Amino acid sequence: MLNFTRYIRRFLPTVVSVLLTLLYPLAIWLGHGRVEPRLLALLLVLAAASRLPALKLSRASRWWLAGALLLAALAIWNNALLPLKLYPVLVNLGMLAVFGYSLHAPPSVIERMARLSDPALPAYAVAYTRRVTQVWCGFFVVNGMLALLTAIWASAAVWSLYNGVLAYVLMGCLFAGEYLVRIVVRRRHRRLEQRPDGQHV
Repeated sequence: MLNFTRYIRRFLPTVVSVLLTLLYPLAIWLGHGRVEPRLLALLLVLAAASRLPALKLSRASRWWLAGALLLAALAIWNNALLPLKLYPVLVNLGMLAVFGYSLHAPPSVIERMARLSDPALPAYAVAYTRRVTQVWCGFFVVNGMLALLTAIWASAAVWSLYNGVLAYVLMGCLFAGEYLVRIVVRRRHRRLEQRPDGQHV
């Protein structure tokens, strides 16, 4: 029971933060025209507060918190919706910074995740995880640009549709596509390892 309680305390803030991020676009869309932006900004403050337990562990979380609070402050000060619609842009910038920095200072993010299940990662897998990290960096760039475009030029409904639904569908497609490629790469290297002459084809 004690272990279960510790588990809940450890992961509950992360779960709450993820749920707030997922529901944020929908909440902004539903509140648009009904609730003043300065009140909707409280959602962003709440999302930022949910990340407070991670601040001691991650410098990136500190920068993310500062950015989120800045957007909330601008929304409250100007009673404007645009700063709130820029939150998905901030999320993508934060993820790009984390993934991009891990390429500059290995191991990459994907390699760290892979080593949780296989600490003795072979050389080909290290190279593969680095390439996957690069692909995710590209995704965050494109997704962040689309989030920015929808925030500036699209209606609240279109912005909510993209950032609350389509962006996650694209992310799911990338996850699924990478999983299929990973299976092919793994099988190919297993066949190479089983060749008696050890030569690559």
